[in-house]
Amino acid sequence: MNTQHSEKEFLDKRDVAEIFRDRMALLLARKGFNLSQFATSIGIDRSALSQFLAPGSTRLPRAETLCAISRTYGVSVDWLMGLIANDEIASETVPMIEIERVTEASASIKLAKWHQEAMGYKIRYVPSTLPDLLRTEEIGAYEFGDFSTVEREAKERQMQDQLSYSRRPETDMEVCMPLQVIEQLAKGEGIWRQVPVSTRRDQMENMIRLTEELYPTFRLFLFDARKIYSAAYTLFGPLRAAIYIGNMYLLVNSVEHIRALTAHFDGLIRSADVAPDKAPETITEYLKALN
Repeated sequence: MNTQHSEKEFLDKRDVAEIFRDRMALLLARKGFNLSQFATSIGIDRSALSQFLAPGSTRLPRAETLCAISRTYGVSVDWLMGLIANDEIASETVPMIEIERVTEASASIKLAKWHQEAMGYKIRYVPSTLPDLLRTEEIGAYEFGDFSTVEREAKERQMQDQLSYSRRPETDMEVCMPLQVIEQLAKGEGIWRQVPVSTRRDQMENMIRLTEELYPTFRLFLFDARKIYSAAYTLFGPLRAAIYIGNMYLLVNSVEHIRALTAHFDGLIRSADVAPDKAPETITEYLKALN
């Protein structure tokens, strides 16, 4: 009997903690704050805030911290704890879905801002071709050769920014992409048909080096596109998702929809044929068959 009672208490606390994390994500998105900025605003350590917001955590803040959040951001403690569905925030919350039209130059700025806001959260990413931070300058110049000088420079900055970001100790980034992209790169097929062998070789060697160097804070999963499909998108922790559809991003701010995309990404990982610790070895095998 006591065991059943304890299990019920644990489940109740787990549910409350999940609601608290979701509503904190809404507050963070609304303010555009990263974890450090938010923690400072309510007078607690960033590490403590990270523990409260960690996926699966059942920890909840003390009463004085909850009151500080309530007082600072104009929401009630009842709303934070899920006891009521709506609060003062309801009229000011960000839209569930937004369209963000971008050039390559403005996309670089936007992505850097979203990465900064999601500092401390896991970034999960399905690239449209190669992951930005794994590209060489030569491949970048080939892919973006038709862009203006400003746009090419912006894209190069984006690649360098992501690489710098991935080397930070607090980084937690997962990338899922099709095996076929690497296969086509090795064979010089598809969009890589006009790329010289030497350039493709340098690109693959760069991928091998970085997937080894950055692991485990950066983890590359490879799936078979014949078995599973995914559009290009990025999950910035629980704050937002950005689905790239060409010259614009479909921004998703709804907790429910972000969860659905997170579940989709989890499915990609479960279906992956190559785990991150085997990615360099797999790319090396393709490199041996370079045409």
